[in-house]
Amino acid sequence: MNWKTLTSEEQLQEINVASAHQPVVIFKHSTRCSISSMAKSRLERAAAPDGLTFYYLDLIAYRDLSGQIAHTYQVQHESPQVLLIRNGVCTYDESHNGINMDEIADHLNG
Repeated sequence: MNWKTLTSEEQLQEINVASAHQPVVIFKHSTRCSISSMAKSRLERAAAPDGLTFYYLDLIAYRDLSGQIAHTYQVQHESPQVLLIRNGVCTYDESHNGINMDEIADHLNG
């Protein structure tokens, strides 16, 4: 897994622009939560679909940015949480034990 670290609101604009060309995944991770650590590990062990960019947000260190993500993409904040962004819009989000690569891949095609 090749994570891009998400640390600024400016990167949300970059994600929106990039998502017009290919889908982008944002993974919001709580470094204090065992469920979040399991979800992250599950993603890292799985084969990522080709052409998909993954951003990693440490939501403990960047709490305000996590709130901005919820606002920008009109999703309820959860932790851990994965969002699939296409054309600047969240087309799929999942949290906790529902986070897995197969589900992300299924939503790429649907």
